[in-house]
Amino acid sequence: MTDLIETRTDTGRLKAWPYWLTLTFVPLVVLAVAEGGWTILLIPFYGWVLMPLLDIVVGQDLRNPDPDTPDSELFWFRLLTWIWFPIQVCLIYGTLYVLTHSTGYSTAETLGIMFGIGVTTGTVGIVYAHELMHKSNPYERHLGDLLLGLVLYGHFRTEHLLVHHPWVGTPRDTVTARYNEGFLRAFPRVLWQGPGSAWRAEKARLARRGLSPWHPTNPIWKYLALGLAALALAFAIGGWLAVGLFVFQAFVAVWQLELTNYVEHYGLTRKHLGDGKYEPVKPHHSWDSAHRVSGNLLINLQRHADHHLHPMRRYPLLQVYDESQVPMLPTGYPPMTAMAMVPPIWRRVFNPRVRAWRRQFYPEINDWTPYKEGSNPMPKGAG
Repeated sequence: MTDLIETRTDTGRLKAWPYWLTLTFVPLVVLAVAEGGWTILLIPFYGWVLMPLLDIVVGQDLRNPDPDTPDSELFWFRLLTWIWFPIQVCLIYGTLYVLTHSTGYSTAETLGIMFGIGVTTGTVGIVYAHELMHKSNPYERHLGDLLLGLVLYGHFRTEHLLVHHPWVGTPRDTVTARYNEGFLRAFPRVLWQGPGSAWRAEKARLARRGLSPWHPTNPIWKYLALGLAALALAFAIGGWLAVGLFVFQAFVAVWQLELTNYVEHYGLTRKHLGDGKYEPVKPHHSWDSAHRVSGNLLINLQRHADHHLHPMRRYPLLQVYDESQVPMLPTGYPPMTAMAMVPPIWRRVFNPRVRAWRRQFYPEINDWTPYKEGSNPMPKGAG
């Protein structure tokens, strides 16, 4: 294991309250619904402007907690992820009720409010679902499924656990963004390929147990049931208008998720060893960030390299590595995802970084042609 920057051996110094920053989205949503108008803009301003500015002012957090801290000392960290599901249910369906039973909102205000809801369910809800799905506790994993059901993206759990983690940085991983592949191409590709990839992964898993993919234990059925239940509740509250608004917020949330996925591994590939085998996942196969404020907002999702090395590790214990060991983002995720929406700017900034990463970690590879988008790496050029 690589050397850590700074290890906190005093577990009492682990403070949960900074991560509760995510709850500040709640009053912003309530204000937008209550007042409408310019207050609707506060939600994207908060996430995409204020948080990055605070990152610049506050800077990075390079401390590393004791990774062996027991769960018994992490109650307040875990509680935050447990309580978000009922909060999100109230935010989504309470807002749908107000919007579909009132004539006081313009079309632009209605869509703006639901866009803000989607930013919230994507920035907070899916990030918490990601944390929960990686845990062995059935209650936590079920909470994660419920959160994903609220954005109609239940298959993400299977795709993430059975495909992304074992195959990150290879052509077999749907969400690893290929070098020079713009987000506007990557996003529809992931939306199209993701469900099929999840189905094949569950089919293979069940086949190893001698079961059919149509067996009731296939979690795909659970994902579909939760999504249908979420849509049915929306319809019960406000008819087809509420269903349309619900789907809209779900799309915004998924867009936020896939923007993050795009940034996390753009252009980073694992070395092909021949015969379809790849080197083990290493810290340098993820883009990292140690910025404090956005790290609190996203419960350390930005310490992504350590997450891939230790997927079961709880978010307050994730480690940050030295820049000689991992490629570092210039800022936290929010401004990086905004940049990803403008592919020419993204390529101008990040393609040179990817090429520098290749020279740093794989100087023996002279021919990167087999690693290009859409191609299958072959032993040729692998050193």
